[in-house]
Amino acid sequence: MNLQPTLSNEFVTLIPLVKEDFEALFKIASDKLLWEQHPNNDRYKKEVFEDFFKNAIDSKGAFTIFEKTTNTVVGSTRFYDLNEGSKSVFIGFTFIDRKFWGSSLNGIVKKLMIDYAFQFVDSIKFHVGETNYRSQKAVEKLGALKIGTIQKENSEIVNWIYELKKIS
Repeated sequence: MNLQPTLSNEFVTLIPLVKEDFEALFKIASDKLLWEQHPNNDRYKKEVFEDFFKNAIDSKGAFTIFEKTTNTVVGSTRFYDLNEGSKSVFIGFTFIDRKFWGSSLNGIVKKLMIDYAFQFVDSIKFHVGETNYRSQKAVEKLGALKIGTIQKENSEIVNWIYELKKIS
């Protein structure tokens, strides 16, 4: 599975993240309210976002999301932790401009990624912070079920693990 294809539908285009996307994405990410329920709720700070962005570039699975009607950058997402043995991949690290909250944009982006990934894997997983209620509801709307929790080593951050299984 190529973790960084260009994906597109009638509403959005996901293109592989490049360093030149930093300013457009930081403009969105610098909104403090974007991160209020997120376990890493200081990601609106430039130095914190710079680390997040570097990790996204290094992952070789991250995307910049373009909304087609305005041809503007509206967020980022990524594939990660592809496990060919268990035929699974994670989708996450998604953030979308708050002006699109409450719209169908997040679901449209995730469906595009899910449809692509299910050509190669049987299971898609999501890490969601235990207090990130918006993201929990978003992955539940996709049909994903909570299957466990994980706590980062030397951290108080707890993430729930959700799974969406391919229907044969």
